[in-house]
Amino acid sequence: MFTIQVPGPEQPYIAALVAGLREREAAPVIRHQGQDVTAAAFLGTIYRHARVLAGQGIGRGSLVALFAPNHPEALAIRYAAHLLGAAAVFLSVPGTAERRVELLAQIAPDLLVLFAETAGLLPEGVRVRRAAVGIDLADALRLDRLAKGEPGEAVECLARPDDLAVIVSSGGTTGVPKGSCRSFATYSAMVHAPSNPGRRQLVNGHLAYLSQVLVDITLIGGGTVVLDGQFEPAATLAMIEAERITDLFLVEPQLFELMDHPEVGQRDLSSLRVINHIGASAPATLRRRAHTRLGPVIAHTYGASEIGLVSVLTPAEHDPAVPERFTCAGRIFPGVEVRFRGADGALVAHRETGGIEVRSPAMAAGYRNRLELQAASFQDGWYRTGDLGRLDPDGYLHVLGRTADIAWVDGQMVSPTLLEDLLCGLPDVRYAVVVAEPDGAARIAAMLPWPGGTIDLAACAAAVLAGFGTTVVRSMVWLPLERMPLTEQGKPDQAAIRELGQNALPAADLS
Repeated sequence: MFTIQVPGPEQPYIAALVAGLREREAAPVIRHQGQDVTAAAFLGTIYRHARVLAGQGIGRGSLVALFAPNHPEALAIRYAAHLLGAAAVFLSVPGTAERRVELLAQIAPDLLVLFAETAGLLPEGVRVRRAAVGIDLADALRLDRLAKGEPGEAVECLARPDDLAVIVSSGGTTGVPKGSCRSFATYSAMVHAPSNPGRRQLVNGHLAYLSQVLVDITLIGGGTVVLDGQFEPAATLAMIEAERITDLFLVEPQLFELMDHPEVGQRDLSSLRVINHIGASAPATLRRRAHTRLGPVIAHTYGASEIGLVSVLTPAEHDPAVPERFTCAGRIFPGVEVRFRGADGALVAHRETGGIEVRSPAMAAGYRNRLELQAASFQDGWYRTGDLGRLDPDGYLHVLGRTADIAWVDGQMVSPTLLEDLLCGLPDVRYAVVVAEPDGAARIAAMLPWPGGTIDLAACAAAVLAGFGTTVVRSMVWLPLERMPLTEQGKPDQAAIRELGQNALPAADLS
């Protein structure tokens, strides 16, 4: 029997995590490629890497960056850096070498750790001190070999609450990813959660994003992390069944692929307690379908890398008898403050629509080496999300979409989410993503049909005409696809959709 130590504001999360691992000893805490890693073995790996990093001058004030696969050793190196009081960042992976060069210049790590699976991500000509795991690279320490030669005895925790701890690398859907910075105190607040020793968290998304937070919450709470390399719907369903997964995090396209997969009805998913999906503007039509097909396990959260989680609609609150629940982002978490700002720059009442601003204990202090962007987004202790929203009379947060994507046409609000919801309600359309051009002149509707089917574009145009009028339907560009372009995070790739839309069919060309 062991006692879970949930980190408080005076205790860096890494101290609580290490203390919990010490007490769990022979209990499995990580499962990877069908093999269990015990708490004692994992803790020994953390201590060995801490000794190697310390010998290389890594300590308080240092920053260790990782192009990391979903592997126990990647987690151990991050925890080792934190044990020494150093900061760490799991780097996102922009799609081009030029963007990765810019990202590394912005993050400016003291040490970059590469793995056999990720060594090819380092652009040529980048001058950065590097270390490697599982592969020999020129001018790189073999971190794993050095660690094997070190003792696995305890290393003192040197982290202090005000030290920089974590940089969360965003997806960079609008350019070079941003790195939001948190101290140990702020990050500890972010992973503060009630203990749940029975939790079996499947992590098959990149560690650069919310996955790292879920790993920390699970291990601190006494649960087990099951690591898989990537999301694939059939494999995910099989793993839920085989590993008795209780908790799963998916972005919307992944949730929709999972719920529509033919094996949903053939797999034993009875262990699932929560499938948490994030992305505040998911079409209500698809959210209702997820609830119908997967049962009362869907949780919908709203947040961002800069502010952590802001609100949650729990599985119990997904009530089919209350349709408006499927258009909201749930109730705001305790300790999180939300306010709304009108187009004229003045604050508005909660029941009025305005730009969403957030203040919370888990909010980042700012961006790594992006002072101009930081000044625009972080103001007077609040973060301006760029989303438009309101609170309803029952206290539920409604996120209407990105302010830049929303227009008012003939007195009616037009947003990508509203168009997506309309299109996804048509019998031919399984999934739709609408991308508004920055100048508002066009709205590209990327749509997937049901397997073996085709999409009636004339019917799509007629539906938009009936719902939004002539001006909006004339702005539509129809883009039927066999597969939705996705980013590294698994979100719809808006840049790719815009590029494909250049050769797609405008509504005016439909007879």
